[in-house]
Formats: sequence, structure tokens, C-alpha cells
Amino acid sequence: MSSSSDTLSPAQLIRQEVLSLHAYHVQPSPGMVKLDAMENPYALPEPIRTEIAKAVTQAAINRYPDAGALRLKEKIKSVNALPANVDVLLGNGSDEIIQLLAMALAKPGAALMSVEPSFVMYKMIATFTGMRYIGVPLTEDFDLDLPAMLDTIKSQQPALIFLAYPNNPTGNLFGRDAVEQIIRAAKGLVVVDEAYYAFASDSFLPDLGRFANLLVMRTYSKLGMAGLRLGYLAGGKVWLEQLEKLRLPYNVGVLPQVVVEILLQHHDVLLRQAEQIKLDRTWLFERLVGTVDVHAYPSAANFILFRLPHAAKVFDGLKQRGVLIKKLDGSHPALADCLRVTVGKAEENELFVKALQESIHQFS
Repeated sequence: MSSSSDTLSPAQLIRQEVLSLHAYHVQPSPGMVKLDAMENPYALPEPIRTEIAKAVTQAAINRYPDAGALRLKEKIKSVNALPANVDVLLGNGSDEIIQLLAMALAKPGAALMSVEPSFVMYKMIATFTGMRYIGVPLTEDFDLDLPAMLDTIKSQQPALIFLAYPNNPTGNLFGRDAVEQIIRAAKGLVVVDEAYYAFASDSFLPDLGRFANLLVMRTYSKLGMAGLRLGYLAGGKVWLEQLEKLRLPYNVGVLPQVVVEILLQHHDVLLRQAEQIKLDRTWLFERLVGTVDVHAYPSAANFILFRLPHAAKVFDGLKQRGVLIKKLDGSHPALADCLRVTVGKAEENELFVKALQESIHQFS
């Protein structure tokens, strides 16, 4: 005898907009020169690794973590010299924070606005939470179309705006004056996403007191802690105390709290690594600019976007030669024939350039 559950399918229960989504895809990378995920390629110095190892052996992993991560929060506020009226909310990477913000503001008909192309999770999380998504196209050179942004804010009144600063995947910093005009025009919250702050020349963190609707989001993943999954949102307590209600208990585990606190005591070491990555970025950009048929875009992040003929074939050619980067061709019309490479160590960058030149020659 069969029951109604025998014929039950996802299409009967799951929202259509979720059925229509594609899961966030991560390429397998064993044995590859891994330059696809904007990670810091440099290992920690041995004394810091020893310090972490000792702390981990003493960590009470049989106990739940500090639910408020109070010591870690104070360390983050101290490292960034945040004023007393600014608080921080911690998330499992910045993705969780984006989701918390969308959940909090997802009133019926509310809109989440960003630019396109930008970080794909803004649109995906808008879909998850039932918010109306508005993507305003960037200009041909990936700059903000300020008149279009201001017109859209006026007509659509988004509850939430995300601006990646620098932008991912294009790598550029938008003009500060344009961003400030957007913040002033918005009636909702504006979140400046500074995931790549360590490689950029500007930040809106010092501006939190100037704008009541401004929040700044950062992650430590790009600085050398990708495996720990820790992001934070900085802003006025009036906003963060509401968002804390949606944060799931114990979302930051014992080990991330212990290890990140140690690493922030050595923040200068990580920032020196970031400075080296910026030098490596300059070297890599110059090689890309000097490669036939390649158009590389200037970057203020730890990656470089570039466009070239036969991008999909060149991407496969790189994989055949043991180098994994990110194929953006096909992900958005503005990114046709585009690939993105993370800045690696000197020897990794050299291997990439050699493999790229060979792949271009193969398919030219």
C-alpha cells in the first residue's frame, strides 16, 4: 500500500525561486596551483603557529563557545580603534551577516539593491529571504553609474543597499564621493562591504559616526583566516542590537574565537603579508598587461580580473597545466570572456603566467 509521501517531490514543497537557483559552485583543487578563491597564499610564521597550537590544545571544545564572543569583539574594536558608540556583530564569514541583514529587513515588498556585476551572494540571499532584488548595471569600465543609482534609490526606495568596496569580481574601488552621495540619498541601510580592506587604499570604517544609515562589513578570510570563517559588521548599537536577535546561538565556535584572537594580537604580521601581496599584484598586473590579447583591469583587491579571447578554452588550458583560477565568462553578460586570478606567491604567479601564455598560444 502506497502513501502520498511516495510521490512527494521537492517541486511540491520548495519555493520556485529556490528551485530555479544554482548552488554556489566551488571547483575541486587537489594538486592544483590554487588561485581561484582570493586566499592569502602565505603561511603563518612558525612562532605564531606554535602559539596557536598550544592554545588549541587547551581550548575547552567540550563546552559551548562564549555566545557573545565578548573578548574577541573587544579585540576587533581595539585593533580597528572603533569608538565607544560603535559595536560589532560577528558572523560565520560575511555571508551569514548578509543573510542576517536581509532577514531583518525583509518586510513584504522590501528591496535589496546592489550593482552588477558584484558579489553573487547579495542576489542569492535576497532570493533566500524573499526580498525583491534590484541590480543596477555598472558602466562599461565597471564604475558606478551614479545617475542610475540615484534614480533607482528614488523610485524603488530599497531597504538595503550593498556596495562592495573594492568590488568583487572587478577589483576596483568606486569613487568615494559617489558612494557618499548614495549613502545620503538612501532612506534604508547602506552596507559598505570591505572584504578586501587590507589591499585597498580607502575605508568607510572611520565614517560610521557621520552617517546614521551606514554599516561597514568586513571578513578576515582574505587576510589569512579563510579556514576560520569569521566576518564582522560594524555600526551603531541601535542597529546591531536588533540584528543580534537573529544571530543563531554559538555561531562562532570555540576554535575560531581562540585562534582569531591570537592572530589579531599579530595583526601587524598579517598586514605585512598583505603588503607583500600588493607588491605581487603589481608584478602580476604588469605581466598581464604585457600579454598579447589580454586586457587586465586595475585592482585594489588581492585578485585581478582580465578579459581575453577564448576565455573558456584558456581556462581549461590552465587547468590542464595544473593552475586553477576563476572562470567568470558566462556568469554575467558584462563578464563575457573574463577570468579572475588570485594573487599568489611569486612562484605561483610565475607558473600562472607561463601556463596562461601557453594556453593562449594553444587556442590562438
